[in-house]
Amino acid sequence: MNKKLISACIALLIIGIGVLVYINIHQKREMTEMVELLEFEKEELEDEYEDLSIQFDGYQQLDIHNDSLQELLSKEQQRVKDLLEELRITKVTNARRIAELKKELATVRSVMVVYVHQIDSLSQLNENLTKQNREYRQQYQQVTEANEQLTEQNTKLEQVVSRASMLEISNFSVITLNKRDRKTGIFSQIQKLEIHYTLLKNITCEPGIKTVYLQLRRPDGEVMTKSMSNTFAFENGTLDYSIKQEVEYEGEELSAVMYWQVEEILQSGTYNADFFVDGNLIASYPFTLKK
Repeated sequence: MNKKLISACIALLIIGIGVLVYINIHQKREMTEMVELLEFEKEELEDEYEDLSIQFDGYQQLDIHNDSLQELLSKEQQRVKDLLEELRITKVTNARRIAELKKELATVRSVMVVYVHQIDSLSQLNENLTKQNREYRQQYQQVTEANEQLTEQNTKLEQVVSRASMLEISNFSVITLNKRDRKTGIFSQIQKLEIHYTLLKNITCEPGIKTVYLQLRRPDGEVMTKSMSNTFAFENGTLDYSIKQEVEYEGEELSAVMYWQVEEILQSGTYNADFFVDGNLIASYPFTLKK
């Protein structure tokens, strides 16, 4: 009977490992697709900047007979060149700055529309230029509509990047220790909980000091905490935490350990461990303490 039970456990373990491997491969594939999408968006934006720069070149070659307007056009043209150069050196994962450059593009185009109107009002412009300006105005109307769609797409893209940059946890386990810090399975002798976890590798997450908040909830749902002041900001309010730990995360897999000193009367049953980092709930694990 014991052999059958052991075999069943081994089979379940193998299935679990297979599921974890599949999830890991699926996440890596999604990450690759996301980076490719970011690269495509950035290339499209570079093309739009280059097209706008060519349009400015066309206006600079015209004999406008207005020094003030000519100077304004020159400044805007240089602005486009500077923004294009910045875009080329901006990393594809810097979605926030790319979004700002998209908005800058829309601003430059709206300014250019104003200049086109001014050029139209000048009597020195010939018939061909007037016709060309009318075409430009139609194009800018289309660009305005396209920009609204682009803004919506960028919002969705930022959400994708945000989800991709969230940390993940694995290898969670809880070891019960007695007053001598030795492992024990006797419920009445539990004096400390040793909590193990691993922050997984994530190249899109900003490296640096990360504060990990652990919320331990008893079987009755109450949060285990040492002080009423042990709270942290979450969404539009605050939550109690049991343990707070600061770790230096550099994008690579990082294992850590937390300890909870048992000072209350433990309840027998299923507990829950919720992990929060950067204002996000990144993992939730149940564990059982039984008499």
